[in-house]
Amino acid sequence: MFPIRDHNPSERTPYVTYVLVIANIVVFLAQLSLTDRGLAEYFWTWGVVPDRVTAGIGLETVFTSMFIHSGFMHILGNMLFLWIFGDNLEDELGHVGFLIFYLAAGIGAAAAQIMANPASQVPMVGASGAIAGVMGGYLLLFPKARVDVLFIFIIIFKVFPMPAWIMLGIWFGLQVFNGASTPGDGGGVAYLAHVGGFVVGFLWVLPKWLREGGPEFWRRTHGHPPHPDATYRLGTSNVPRVGRRR
Repeated sequence: MFPIRDHNPSERTPYVTYVLVIANIVVFLAQLSLTDRGLAEYFWTWGVVPDRVTAGIGLETVFTSMFIHSGFMHILGNMLFLWIFGDNLEDELGHVGFLIFYLAAGIGAAAAQIMANPASQVPMVGASGAIAGVMGGYLLLFPKARVDVLFIFIIIFKVFPMPAWIMLGIWFGLQVFNGASTPGDGGGVAYLAHVGGFVVGFLWVLPKWLREGGPEFWRRTHGHPPHPDATYRLGTSNVPRVGRRR
């Protein structure tokens, strides 16, 4: 299950979201020329290695690791989530505020993973933790925003529109469950970084939500971004119909 779009495009151009997506893609394309050995060294040098960071080495990797991805599906999934949820949050926090928020969520995610396994020598890379923070903030501000979610069950493909709180709540619950049930380094997925980023994002936005009136903000906006929803419909094909010959 993964989201494919929301029904709430931002009112202002989300420049920071665009720049973050482009920056991640440019970095990923640049690393494609590396050999397997070169890529391993690249991850070790610029990814977060808890054992090194706790020794005071490579502290800058807490930042650089947010822009490195391990494969096509890794970056495609992350950029899809950022594209869907980032614009509305940038609309509310402002361009500079959103950038600071995003980086803080990524740093918080790295800290959570390091604290969970400080002796690990496995590099952690990816924007997932920062984007989890975006999802946490989105959940608090826009719990009833409609998100189209694609469910894939074996050979069945179905798109369901659902409130953001259901989709994001299920996602967060899966991260907590997998983080608690998967030993060591999470089988290659930094579940606890996702949890840490989500919590940081939620708590970061909490003061704004309270200033806006808390539950009164939800009643005023009905849990949606404060502008009209987008409507999507399938267009009529311009290809003429051809009858079957008898």
